[in-house]
Amino acid sequence: MTATVASHRKPRQHPLAALTGGSRSARTVRTAATLALAGAATATAFDGTGQAAPSPTPDQVKDRVDALYQEAEVATQSYNGAKEAADTAREELSRLQDEAARRTRELNTARAVLGAVAASQYRAGGIDPTVSLLLSEDPQRYLDGAAVLERTGSHQAAAVAGYARRLGSVRQVRQRAEDTAQRLVSTEAGLKKHRVTIVRKLDAAEQLLDRLTAEQRRRVAGADGSRGGARADRGTGRGDGLLGGIPAGSAAAAASAAALAPNSRAARAVSFAYAALGKPYVWGATGPSAYDCSGLTQAAWESGGVFLPRTTYTQINSGPRVDRSQLAPGDLVFFYTGISHVGLYIGDGKMIHAPHPGAPVRIAPIDQMPFAGATRPA
Repeated sequence: MTATVASHRKPRQHPLAALTGGSRSARTVRTAATLALAGAATATAFDGTGQAAPSPTPDQVKDRVDALYQEAEVATQSYNGAKEAADTAREELSRLQDEAARRTRELNTARAVLGAVAASQYRAGGIDPTVSLLLSEDPQRYLDGAAVLERTGSHQAAAVAGYARRLGSVRQVRQRAEDTAQRLVSTEAGLKKHRVTIVRKLDAAEQLLDRLTAEQRRRVAGADGSRGGARADRGTGRGDGLLGGIPAGSAAAAASAAALAPNSRAARAVSFAYAALGKPYVWGATGPSAYDCSGLTQAAWESGGVFLPRTTYTQINSGPRVDRSQLAPGDLVFFYTGISHVGLYIGDGKMIHAPHPGAPVRIAPIDQMPFAGATRPA
C-alpha cells in the first residue's frame, strides 16, 4: 500500500533556505551563501584585520613600464605602417580624381561633337542609328550597341566607338577612385585604433612612474640611463621635448665610427645619427626635431641617399641580413621577436636609437634588449 504524506506536513528546509525563501533554487541558495561570506570578509577588512595589496617595488614598476613601452612601440609600428598606407591611398585617390575629371572633360567634348552631328541629321530628316544611341538612358546598352555598330561599318561607327571607349574609361577610373576611397576610410580607422592603444599604454606607464618617489624614479632611470625624466610627448612628430644625452667628444666618435662604415652611404647615416643625439622620442615622428625608432633610422639613411620603408618590420628587409659577429657601423639592428624596435649600429657593440617617450636619442649597448637580427641597407 502506497504511503501518502499528510497535507498539513511541510517539507524540511535547508538551513540556508530562510535567507532566500523556501521556494528558491539550490543555486540561489549557494549564491546567497557566497554573498554572505563575501560580506563577512569585507567587514573584516574594514575592521582592520584584512591587508591591502602591497605597493609595487621600483624594480616591479620598471619591469611593468618596460613592458608597456614595448607594447606601445609595437602599436607605434602598426600606426606607422597604417599611416604610410593611408598617405599612399590619399595620393592615389587625388591622382584618380584628377584623371577622372580630365577624362570626363574629354568625354563631354566628344559628346558635344556627336550631339552637333545628331542635330544636323535631325534637321536633314533623320538621325543615324549610331548617333541615336547617345540618347539611351542605359549606359551599358549604349556601350554594347556601339560595339555592334562599329562592326557594321556605319559612317558614324568610328566616332561613336571613340566615345564609347572614353565612357568606359571614365567609369573604370571612377570605380578605382571609389575603391581607393573605401580603402582610405578603412586605413584611417586602423590609424585611430592604433593611436588610442599607444596613448593608453603610455598613460599607464606614466601613472606607474607617478607612484614612485623622486628618489625611486631616479633609481629607475639609472637602471638604463633613460627613465624618470619627462612625460611622454603626445602627437606625431612635433615639439622639442627632452634634450640631453649628447656625449662629450661626440664629433670625434662620429668621425671614427663613420670611417669604419662599409661605404659612404653608411658613413653619412652614422654621422646623421650622431647629430640627432639628444633629440626627443615622439611616436610617429620622422624628424627633424623628434623621432621614433624607425623614423630615426629612416632619416639617417635618407641622408645617405637610401630610402628605407617606414616600419621596423619592413626595414629589416631593406638589405641583406648581417650576422651579429659581422656588424659594421650603419647597419640596422632589430630587437624583440616581433621586430618592434630598431637602432643604428655604430661599432663596439653599441647603437644609436630613439628608445621611448621620456628618453632622448642616445647611445646604448645592443645587448640591452633581445637581439632579433641585423640588415645592411643597399
